[in-house]
Amino acid sequence: MAILEFQSIDAVSKSLRPFALRLTKDSEEANDLLQETMLKAFTNREKFAEGTNLKAWLYTIMKNTFITNYQRLVRRNTFIDTTENLHYINSSENITENLAYSEFAMDDINQAIAKLDEAYKTPFVMHFRGFKYHEIAERLNIPIGTVKNRIHIARKELKDHLRQYAHN
Repeated sequence: MAILEFQSIDAVSKSLRPFALRLTKDSEEANDLLQETMLKAFTNREKFAEGTNLKAWLYTIMKNTFITNYQRLVRRNTFIDTTENLHYINSSENITENLAYSEFAMDDINQAIAKLDEAYKTPFVMHFRGFKYHEIAERLNIPIGTVKNRIHIARKELKDHLRQYAHN
């Protein structure tokens, strides 16, 4: 990342701002998230692999930072009732969900994955199971760029097939 010029980072950070706004739904929080993302990227610059996609790396940092901050906020907003009953106000312990919806969703997801062309399905499933791109490339004996492209295409096809779940 030391080779990267300030102008390219500035351009990428400008393209990250709309993503930060979508995540936070607040201009000030988006600015904070963007700043925190750039600080983390700078602090961990040695982890950036030259020749890979800087924008994707920064988007991942931003998404993970947002999720971590959100989880921290949720934990902070969980209160403990100190009355005789001693129960958590925000506890989901006693909530019963109708699991039919999630079963339908899982069936739809599995069917959508099954419909993928084998060339896309195999790298996607391997990545989903935790394999790194280079491990998939080695096992399938294909270039890492091909692995990334096939996973991208699989995600795009799944997103199209599962559009009805986009807002749930």
